[in-house]
Amino acid sequence: MNIGILTAGGDCPGLNAVIRGAVMKGDRIHGQTFLGIRDGWRGLVEDDVIPLPRHEVRGLSRQGGTILGTSRVSPFRGDAGGAERVKEVMAAHAMDAIIAIGGEGTLTVARMLYDEGVPIVGVPKTIDNDLSATDYTFGFDTAVSIATESVDRLRTTAESHHRCMVVEVMGRHVGWIALHAGLAGGAHAVLVPEVPVTLDQVCEWVESARDRGRAPLVVVAEGFTLEDGDIIARDAVDGFGRPRLGGVGEALGPLIEERTGIETRVATLGHLQRGGVPTSYDRVLATRFGAAAIDAVVERKWGTMVSLRGIDIETVDLRSATTELKVVPRHRWDEAAVLFG
Repeated sequence: MNIGILTAGGDCPGLNAVIRGAVMKGDRIHGQTFLGIRDGWRGLVEDDVIPLPRHEVRGLSRQGGTILGTSRVSPFRGDAGGAERVKEVMAAHAMDAIIAIGGEGTLTVARMLYDEGVPIVGVPKTIDNDLSATDYTFGFDTAVSIATESVDRLRTTAESHHRCMVVEVMGRHVGWIALHAGLAGGAHAVLVPEVPVTLDQVCEWVESARDRGRAPLVVVAEGFTLEDGDIIARDAVDGFGRPRLGGVGEALGPLIEERTGIETRVATLGHLQRGGVPTSYDRVLATRFGAAAIDAVVERKWGTMVSLRGIDIETVDLRSATTELKVVPRHRWDEAAVLFG
């Protein structure tokens, strides 16, 4: 078989390890050949496809980013051509199947293409860890590690100046990064999209930490909404039509300082969480996902996604993978909230 591989949506550490795992196993075990689709779905819309031989993926497991590039282009938006254009480009390159590596938006497009008859298998990628059909996605562990290290560093400068520090991390609709990094870093408040709280409650936690002689530290996910306020979002949208978030930390910091009188600084980690080399956990998980995706292709399990259940890799239906987000359960936030203030 001649298999196309693409990476779409936001980049994250571990993408190259998936590519390597798929190509290495496909070449060695099954004798398959591979094509690299450049910049996600854009490559299938604009016919930007290159050979992807085995020697091109050597040593990739430790490399961040993606050698294929990525974008947030969708073949179903505007005049991109939809499934018919994708089939046309696949036929031009004698491409028998596609492995699509991506998050919620990418895998939703993959499901739509499968519904139109495109042979496709998905691999879950998102630093947000928000896909309900898998226990973990690669990229999440790296993002949490980067956020935790940043929290640790910001704590020392906050304590030196007796300041409150607000740290904004990624998390559009779910707060897994904020929850894990905040808990690991000993934050005095963790604010997630799933649990709106009032500004009074946030300030109570901050003042409680201050009164105990601590420099208050608040970790907030970019999609957090105050119970008595609005979400902070930019006017722009991405290629999948979703708002580009960011700025909640900059909005929250002055409000805390005004209410509490504590000098407050804000650090937005942003794309630092996506960059750099993957952790060992993400390298292993991504490699296993890539190898499992090839098995799914060989078995013609079209319309499925590889998934981690416990310590085992399984396949699940793409529809179940993209229908519902895996949000932070209230009881998980409550566990952490015991330590706030």
